Amino acid sequence: MARYTGPTTKIARKFGEPIFGADKDFEKRNYPPGQHGLAGKRKKQKEYGTQLKEKQKVKYMYGVLERQFHNTYDKACRMPGQKGENLLFLLESRLDNIVYRLGIAPTRAAARQLVSHHHITLNGVVCNIPSAQVKPGDAVAVRERSKSLEVIQNSVGNATRYAWLEFDAATLTGKYLNVPQRAEIPENINEQLIVDLYSK
Repeated sequence: MARYTGPTTKIARKFGEPIFGADKDFEKRNYPPGQHGLAGKRKKQKEYGTQLKEKQKVKYMYGVLERQFHNTYDKACRMPGQKGENLLFLLESRLDNIVYRLGIAPTRAAARQLVSHHHITLNGVVCNIPSAQVKPGDAVAVRERSKSLEVIQNSVGNATRYAWLEFDAATLTGKYLNVPQRAEIPENINEQLIVDLYSK
């Protein structure tokens, strides 16, 4: 199961925003990495570079590697509606992302680990596939014997709530109510750049 395991702050500095969540190290050094990071004078980025950078940012943000991301884009193209928005909706519907959005885990990487370590159930059945697509109406919950895990207990208390999700903190059970509206997704993403890149 491939995933990025390198330094996250360095990647966040590359994109100029804390794409992995709150990061004290990023706040201290919110300039590009490398010995010339503070110099700031870089060559003007071309159109292709801007599009590629946006795609890379979204890949890191959702913890998806190239082949899986491209397959998700292909699936989005076959769906009715706008390709870019469909891509975001598919990424938002991943099980690891839903676990993160419900507040069961502090980051998407932590959510991925909880799922792959059999701590999460989907509609009452243990599911260890982080990329599993959750459909509106599906129930996502913490497995009974995993409810006392410290990482889960600490995360639930500090979670942000979203309109398209329902969560019961007492039973650690959530429900995916509906596909979110584009305006409801809080991340700073320009999905049209990704569509333009793949359309070349």
